[in-house]
Amino acid sequence: MSDYKFFAQVNRAFDIAAQYSDYKQGLLDQIKICNNIYHITFPLERDDGSIEVIHGWRVEHSHHKLPTKGGIRFSMTVNEDETMALAALMTYKCAVVDVPFGGAKGGIKIDKSRFSDEEIERITRRYTYELIKKDFLGPGTDVPAPDYGTGAREMGWVLDTYRQLKSDINAEACVTGKPIPQGGVRGRTEATGRGVYFGVREACRNEEDMKELGLETGLEDKTFVVQGLGNVGYYAAKYMIEGGAKMVGVAEIEGSIYDENGIDLEELMAFREDTGSIIGFANTTELENNTSVLKAKCDILIPAALENQLNEENASKIQAKIIAEAANGPTTAEAHQTLKEKGALIIPDNYLNAGGVTVSYFEWLKNLSHVRFGRMEKRFEESSFRKILNEIENISDRTFTEAEMGQLARGADEYDLVDSGLEETMINAYIELNELRKEHDIDLRTAAFLSAINKVGIMYEQMGIFP
Repeated sequence: MSDYKFFAQVNRAFDIAAQYSDYKQGLLDQIKICNNIYHITFPLERDDGSIEVIHGWRVEHSHHKLPTKGGIRFSMTVNEDETMALAALMTYKCAVVDVPFGGAKGGIKIDKSRFSDEEIERITRRYTYELIKKDFLGPGTDVPAPDYGTGAREMGWVLDTYRQLKSDINAEACVTGKPIPQGGVRGRTEATGRGVYFGVREACRNEEDMKELGLETGLEDKTFVVQGLGNVGYYAAKYMIEGGAKMVGVAEIEGSIYDENGIDLEELMAFREDTGSIIGFANTTELENNTSVLKAKCDILIPAALENQLNEENASKIQAKIIAEAANGPTTAEAHQTLKEKGALIIPDNYLNAGGVTVSYFEWLKNLSHVRFGRMEKRFEESSFRKILNEIENISDRTFTEAEMGQLARGADEYDLVDSGLEETMINAYIELNELRKEHDIDLRTAAFLSAINKVGIMYEQMGIFP
């Protein structure tokens, strides 16, 4: 797989979907291309006084809407091709779920385990400085977010560096996924995994589709395997279990385990925290390697690690009937075709993991409005609900306890509103994609790309670039 080209894989899926659109080839070529590619190099003085050259990238794929939006990852897999592919997927992802951003992505090629926290901070701040110099960062131009290897801490450093260099009342909106005290939004941490759950749940509600797969509707009692227990995989698994599904397999960097009777997620996380590994947990069976569990018996497979995990070498052996792509690009084009021929329902990444950017959009709106969601209406709602409940008491024999009154009259806070908006977004987008899929007799991935092409294409036409 050394010749694997991620961006070419994305464009291959794009070209398949483009056949169902009415746009001219010139416009389609413009949609596919990456508008700006910035390769950054800078020296880092290590804690021991030695000097190391750091390589980073920022790619802005499409400016059909501004700002562009996309995460920053810290990983040794980061390169220009990967960053271009992920930026393109961000464009299509935002379009699919109607989030008004262009696509972008960034990354720094480092192994975080080799660097101290102080070195990571210096790397993050210098990278941010380089982005600002070239106008690749700002509330109305390009807004990063966390990705693999980064989190709220790094996003806080990005914001602080931006504030030091720019006098901007909307500075907090230059980056999302920040700590709450720095303008973050409640629900952002779990957003991508939560969105995966909403998307899988909606797919499993479709009686016609489940019948075709030989499954009952709903999540109840369905078995699933998750690859990767990072932020996305953990929360996807957590909400799947709360929804009634049973986790029977887990893969992590150190190996994979399986237990048809079910694996307790929280106990497994505690075990791994204590031992540094998932291997040896409870009654689970250790499998051959960290990809073996992908081929295990289950109803739903959730790849939530990195790209290129389901490929031509293992696709024919995968038993899952639903592939829920929580990671970006986990399935190669060849594997996609094999799984499709096997009759699997593939819920594609450029829809399913859009929960992160959806809630990032809410955070961006919060930062621009300078008002916390729920601040103005929460108490008013509670007062109104209490009046209604008091009236019910007056005209009936029903009396509410104070605990019941507090529960029934509770106004929506920030998390409630964010979660409701995320659920609405994921449900509506899935319904739209499934209808498009059946209208053209295509798979969901092609439907997602076609949806994105239609939405981005009309923007280019309105911009007057193509007569």
